Amino acid sequence: MIDGESAADSKGTVNAVLRACRLLECFTHERPALTLGELAERTGLNKATTHRLLATLVQAGWVSQRADGAYKVNMRLFAVGSVALAELNLRDEAAPLLRDLSARFGHTAYLMVPSEDGAVCIDLVEGAGPLTVKQITVGSVLPFHTAAGPMTMLAHSSALRERWLSRPLRRYTPHTLTDAGVLRGELKKIASEGYTVSDEDFLQDVGAVAAPVFDSSGDLAATVSLGGPATHFRGTGLVGVIAAVREAAAELSHQLGAQGRVPAGG
Repeated sequence: MIDGESAADSKGTVNAVLRACRLLECFTHERPALTLGELAERTGLNKATTHRLLATLVQAGWVSQRADGAYKVNMRLFAVGSVALAELNLRDEAAPLLRDLSARFGHTAYLMVPSEDGAVCIDLVEGAGPLTVKQITVGSVLPFHTAAGPMTMLAHSSALRERWLSRPLRRYTPHTLTDAGVLRGELKKIASEGYTVSDEDFLQDVGAVAAPVFDSSGDLAATVSLGGPATHFRGTGLVGVIAAVREAAAELSHQLGAQGRVPAGG
């Protein structure tokens, strides 16, 4: 066997699985895509073994190969990773704020964080209202150019914005913005106002409001949002929802040590 590979050692540990884990650990935010040679060098495995492990990971749906030959992790890994993310301090700090929003308005409150391929929902509290958004669960990854939380992230991160708007934008409903120029104008407005209102642009009959959460470095850390029937996110009643969501996001930012941001309602 190449590299002394065996099916399992005397303790029942499967060496191939351990090596596959080592490969997955090579991917980082700074290097989300790596070539076969880079992965072999980083793990100390020869290219034949590395290629065989990567082929298995591709077949399992954990990794995919880009057109240029480099490898990148897939959404399935983000979904599993969201379980670990759910244990972070961010989720603990946000939990009472989400519960309060949900109880106050009867809609579902969400906590989302940015990833390479979209906004990841890491926690939610369902409301007691007649409509719950079953399509969005913990681990769901939403495209940045639709829905209140993802749009808020795009508005407050130039790096995400430039990368995401350089690609073709998929239309999810008749209300999805797919023109990059029009979208840039909307994102500028969102960044200025400090909140996003979504009206059936990702899911039919669903509306939402979101606000950004910043960390101690002043960088975007997450979003807090409230979603439910689209008709409940229109008209004069929306003013109170916006104020509450912004207040919750501002409080979470404060708990994370953010400084110098415009307070909710400012």
